[in-house]
Amino acid sequence: WKAELQRLNETADLQALEAAESACASAYWAAARQLSLARHTAAPRLSRAISKAMQELGMVGGLFEVSMERAAEPSSHGIDDIVFKVASHAGMTPRPIAKVASGGELSRISLAIAVATSALGTAETLIFDEVDSGVGGAVAETVGRLMQQLGSGRQVLAVTHLPQVAACADQHWVVSKLHSSAGTASTVTLVEQEQRVAEVARMLGGERVSATTLAHAREMLHSAHSAA
Repeated sequence: WKAELQRLNETADLQALEAAESACASAYWAAARQLSLARHTAAPRLSRAISKAMQELGMVGGLFEVSMERAAEPSSHGIDDIVFKVASHAGMTPRPIAKVASGGELSRISLAIAVATSALGTAETLIFDEVDSGVGGAVAETVGRLMQQLGSGRQVLAVTHLPQVAACADQHWVVSKLHSSAGTASTVTLVEQEQRVAEVARMLGGERVSATTLAHAREMLHSAHSAA
C-alpha cells in the first residue's frame, strides 16, 4: 500500500509531470526531425527509381513524384504530409495518384514501386490483377520479366490474359467458368508440359490453335525460362 500511495502521489506532482512531458516532447521532435530529413533525402531517389521503371511498362514519359509538406499537426507518423503524385504520360502535370491513374495504370505503377523497392520490401506475397491491361508486345514481355524477377525472392500471383506474361510464370493455372442447370461454378486447374503449351497457344491465337501457334508458344515458354 505504501508503493501504491507513492504512485498516487506522483500522479499529482505537476512539476514532475511537466518535466516528463517536456522530455517526451523533446525526444519526439528529435526523432521526427531525423525521420523527416531521411525522407527528404530518400524521396528524390525513390521518385527517380519508380519513374525509370514506369518507362519500361508502357508509360513512356511518365513521372512519379513524392511530394512532401509539413503536416498541420504532428502525429505518430511524424511531421510530414506525404502525397504520391503521378503523370502517366509526357507533358502531364503530376497529380495525386488516386485522382488520375486508371486501374491498369495503378497496377503498373504498383509493379514499378515493387520493382524499385524489391530489395527493401518485406511482403512475402504480391498480387497483381491484370497489371498488363492496355499493353502488349515488348511491354507485355517486360511486365512478365519484371514479375519473374520479383518472384525469385517472394511469391507473386498475377491474373493475366497475355501469353507473354503467362509464359514467364513458374506455374500456370487456368480459371474457367462452368455453366449448368445448378448454376455457374468457377474452377482453377494447373496446366503443365504440353497442356501449358496448348494454353499459351490458345492465348496467342484464340480457340483455333495451329501447328505454327503451338511452335510459337513452345518457343515463348522455352525463351522465358532459359533466360531466367
